[in-house]
Amino acid sequence: MCVLLARRMKIFFDKTVLVTGASSGLGVEFARQTARAGARLVIVARSLDKLQTLSAELSQASGREVIVIGADLSQPGAAGRLCEELAARGLVIDHLINNAGVGRARPLLGDDPQLLASLVELNCVTLTELTARLLPGMVERGSGGVLQVASVVASSPSPFMATYAASKSFVKNFTLALAYELRATGVRMTALCPGHVPTGFQKAAGFSDGALAVPGEMSAQATVRAALSAYEGRKAVCIPGVLNRLAAFFMGFLPQGLVAHISASTLRKLGRFD
Repeated sequence: MCVLLARRMKIFFDKTVLVTGASSGLGVEFARQTARAGARLVIVARSLDKLQTLSAELSQASGREVIVIGADLSQPGAAGRLCEELAARGLVIDHLINNAGVGRARPLLGDDPQLLASLVELNCVTLTELTARLLPGMVERGSGGVLQVASVVASSPSPFMATYAASKSFVKNFTLALAYELRATGVRMTALCPGHVPTGFQKAAGFSDGALAVPGEMSAQATVRAALSAYEGRKAVCIPGVLNRLAAFFMGFLPQGLVAHISASTLRKLGRFD
């Protein structure tokens, strides 16, 4: 299985891949699947103990050193400090997977402004700065690229998660614009827009436990497989799952006020809010 994956994902073989937010959820799976494809890994997150556990697992499986960097990427200036750390260690990043992100699921009124600002810092500012700092080297080498994790909610206004949805809309449109700018450079740009993936992300974002199954739900393993396949195929946007693609398609044609109403009603019907 490992050999087959390595052959299929040749772009990662013997290349250095930086995965942010690698301590949980999709980040762990990105690390595992790129490691199986023969990548040299640099994994970054705030939870150093979880990173070290993952590093030991992947190093044992692949026979390669997995470099661990503990960093809180939601702090201002975090991207610059991370790039300084990479330079100090002599690490040249071939592929950047901007997976680190945080959700927020509650009405804006009465919410903590500092937490909202931290969300934007991580989801947008750090992602933008890391991309801007690491892209020039990729362009100079004529290879590599950036895979950004957005969300299917990037396609629509989403009441009760307004800041999160807006931040992911930024990620998607930022990536699409860069994909056009870089089309003749040999550098890849892909925005992953997943639907519901059952990880610890939802609980951390403030969702209550829904009683109903979520349409379009996909596992982290399947979501990452789809993302890496789209990235290798130089697709600018990847929306895994037929139901998720259909939802994003139809939301683009409806009046945005109606889309906001549908989004809010769907969240309530699914039991995602108390």
